[in-house]
Amino acid sequence: MSHKIRKRIANKPKARARVFAALGDKTRLALVAQLSAGEPCSITQLSEESKLTRQAITKHLSVLERAGIVRSSHSGRERLFEFDPEPLEGLRDYLDSVSKQWDQTLARLKSFVEKSHS
Repeated sequence: MSHKIRKRIANKPKARARVFAALGDKTRLALVAQLSAGEPCSITQLSEESKLTRQAITKHLSVLERAGIVRSSHSGRERLFEFDPEPLEGLRDYLDSVSKQWDQTLARLKSFVEKSHS
């Protein structure tokens, strides 16, 4: 399944846009950093060091969950959130391919410029 998610992110513009949009907020980036550092956390744990309300944290986590960056599970009455790196690995694959295209384009431009000045 993880390979499917990674491939979907790398190959589908809407999925990539959703992940980029989710990461485009400093609060969500901070939540991803918190979750990537360890064990699953509850909303209460995630809001302890934040000035935001638990309701605001919940909204941000919902955006991250829709993008596939975090996933949640229930433990008793609590909902626990954990980081899922697969979508980010899919973005890395996509960005690597874009980088490769730029490298090839720049190499062609360099070759063209060098030939025209010879």
